[in-house]
Amino acid sequence: MPSARSVPTPGAAVRGSRTGRPLMAALDLLGRRWALRILWELRDGPLGARPLLAACDGLSSSVLYERLRELTVTGLIVQTESGGYQLSAQGRSLGAALEPLDQWSTRWARSEARRTGR
Repeated sequence: MPSARSVPTPGAAVRGSRTGRPLMAALDLLGRRWALRILWELRDGPLGARPLLAACDGLSSSVLYERLRELTVTGLIVQTESGGYQLSAQGRSLGAALEPLDQWSTRWARSEARRTGR
């Protein structure tokens, strides 16, 4: 289980940056294997650990629980009374913040398809 120190937080040095800039902490957290996928799977509502594991084919239970801990410590998800996990208000707002990146990536994919003929 990660210590609170190893979880990226704004104002603290993170992998790849000593500045403490909030964006660098967010990129470190979201760049961790499976973090974005777990958040994606929670977009439609709460899920327990087993359904999350099933939805994320190839994810190990140890990495799942490590990411759930990190995402809970950082306030992006909360644990429900029934023991499942759901996005917090902060986690839901992240989805809205990522929408422009999603739109950009769709345009990029189309451009690459035209460029490569795929």
